[in-house]
Amino acid sequence: MKILVAVDGSPYTQRVLAFIASQPQWLGPQHRYTVLHCVLPLPHRAAAFVDRPQVQALYRDDAETVLRPVRAFFAEHQLKARFVHRMGGAASTIARMADREGFDMVILGSHGHGALAGLVMGSVATKVLASCRTPVLLVR
Repeated sequence: MKILVAVDGSPYTQRVLAFIASQPQWLGPQHRYTVLHCVLPLPHRAAAFVDRPQVQALYRDDAETVLRPVRAFFAEHQLKARFVHRMGGAASTIARMADREGFDMVILGSHGHGALAGLVMGSVATKVLASCRTPVLLVR
C-alpha cells in the first residue's frame, strides 16, 4: 500500500506513530510511506522584510523540527519513507497530494474536539475527509 502520513509535531502525531507501531500489518516492506508536514506561509507583509533564502530556511527549519523525530521512528522500525514538507494550508495540501500522487490511504491524527468545536473552528481532519477522495484513517 502507498500510505500518506500527515504530521504536525503535536501529541496527535505521536499517537499516529504509536498506532502504526502497535499494528503489525502497518509494519514491513509491503507499504510505501510518505510523511508530509505542511508549513503555513508567512503573511506577505512579514515576508517582505526578510529575503527569500531566509524565508526558505525558516520553512526548512520548521519542517525539520517536526520531521526529525518522525524520521527516527521510521528508522527504529526499519520502515522506508519519503519525507516532504509543503507550504500551504494543511487540509487542502494533504487532500491534493493524496489525490495527485495516487495514495491508497491517508493517516492523520485528530484532535477530537467534537462536532460543535469542529463546526465553529473547523478542523484539518474534517476538511481532509470532505475534500479527499482517498480513504482516510483518523487516529485519536
